[in-house]
Amino acid sequence: MRVVVTGATSFIGRAVTEALLEEGHQVFAVVRPDSSGSRELPENKNLTVLWYSLGEIGGLLDEPLLKEGVKGWLHLGWEGAGSANRQNPEVQARNIGYALEALKAAAALGCSRFLFSGSQAEYGILEGDMREDRECCPVSEYGKDKLKVLELCTREAQQLGVTYLHARIFSVYGPGDHPWSLISTCMDTFLKGGSIALGDCTQMWNFLYVRDCAKALVSLLLAKAPGGVYNVAGEESRPLKTYIEELHRLCGGRGVCQYGKRPPNAEGAVSLRPDIKKLQKTVGFCQETSFKMGIRYMINVRKAAKKETDT
Repeated sequence: MRVVVTGATSFIGRAVTEALLEEGHQVFAVVRPDSSGSRELPENKNLTVLWYSLGEIGGLLDEPLLKEGVKGWLHLGWEGAGSANRQNPEVQARNIGYALEALKAAAALGCSRFLFSGSQAEYGILEGDMREDRECCPVSEYGKDKLKVLELCTREAQQLGVTYLHARIFSVYGPGDHPWSLISTCMDTFLKGGSIALGDCTQMWNFLYVRDCAKALVSLLLAKAPGGVYNVAGEESRPLKTYIEELHRLCGGRGVCQYGKRPPNAEGAVSLRPDIKKLQKTVGFCQETSFKMGIRYMINVRKAAKKETDT
């Protein structure tokens, strides 16, 4: 299948691109012209990089390499996804237009299935399990605009005759994640024997290894899954503090955690309890990588990188 991936150099975008290539699909990775992450994309005869920013997506309609059309499109690009910009309405709102332009371009190129990367931030602060049919009450501009994309793209996709899939992605970790993410920050601190200030970490949390996330997204796109919202998350939710303590042990027990010393992030004190039965039933999703396995792999990657640097 010929597939377009916008946001292909993002953390999840790279994993999705690799998963598609492993299955033998022809991938057109849409990459921002000044992206340093393009160097991280794999070398593969089925991979073609197209240099367009999110604001230039309409230009893909005139791209000679796409004249044969495409069958699937994963829109994983989003400006201002970091915590610093999640409450910036101007930055966040631009992304709504980018998503709509991507959907229209996909339809014009003959695409039948379009997947958008939503977020758990759309739910806001809820008690109990987060199911796709529950009312959403987002707190941050980031969450509000991701939810707005769902509303607008669902309506637009119906008019265009495109199956629209809205993947609400929860906390994903793995090699290549942002250095300021919770897992990366804690791991780097512990391996150096340092000290880190955290919140209370008493809320329920859920982690999913990036490769498992990518496989779930690819399955949703390529299977005959009906359009709609799908939670993409791990199979286990437990107190965040237990994850941090397990990470601490796997890092050799070095370093110190100072709980209750840091305020909540832009979404507030969110408790994550995703219900993934819909994903499991629709595409047979099964988490392959336990938290322990994922963390051990990340540690090995860091140690190998350090050894290469030292030599």
